[in-house]
Amino acid sequence: MAEAHPHKWLITYNSISTSLWTIVLFNSVFLGIALGQPLVFEKTNKINTLIQTVALVEVVNAATGIVRASLFTTGMQVYSRLLVVWGIWQFLPESPANDHWSYISVTIAWALSEIVKYSYHASSLMGNVPYWLAFIRYTAFIVLYPVGVGSEMLIMYLSLDVARAVAGDLMYYFLIINLAFYIPALVHLYTHLLRQRKKVLGKYKKEAVEKKEQ
Repeated sequence: MAEAHPHKWLITYNSISTSLWTIVLFNSVFLGIALGQPLVFEKTNKINTLIQTVALVEVVNAATGIVRASLFTTGMQVYSRLLVVWGIWQFLPESPANDHWSYISVTIAWALSEIVKYSYHASSLMGNVPYWLAFIRYTAFIVLYPVGVGSEMLIMYLSLDVARAVAGDLMYYFLIINLAFYIPALVHLYTHLLRQRKKVLGKYKKEAVEKKEQ
């Protein structure tokens, strides 16, 4: 009887996550073209919220050491997205941000980032990451992360007045405080990934040079 792959659970998780985010991308692009706002939000916000919430698994994996990932960086990214999907989309369904184009831009940026990330992790766990996938993984974020973060900030900004009307000053200032931390958080995550990009792609280049010299 063949032995189970030692990383079977993680491979399965990453593969399923890739499929789920492909659904998000499909909905955002094709329904966005076919329906436009506000119908895209009405048709997709709940499934998108559930799919994003699944990312809590990553925080648990990082905290327990199942994966070698920074708990701070992972937690920071998951927190900011959950604040958008639960704090705005679900708690403030009447926010003008939900009918805005930033809903579509943020879901597309998230989906593309996650499809690449989970595909890369699944391939890595199976011990076979092609150079093109590694290159996309450590290059696409240069554009996708600013688009995603910028869209998240815009969604939060557009929700300030509704937040104050629905939940009072506490929610209003809570969102403002979070907005103030967005740029430093992006800089931290961005520089972390740039270092990883140099390290990972440098390894591929080194291996390519060594093969040529053989």
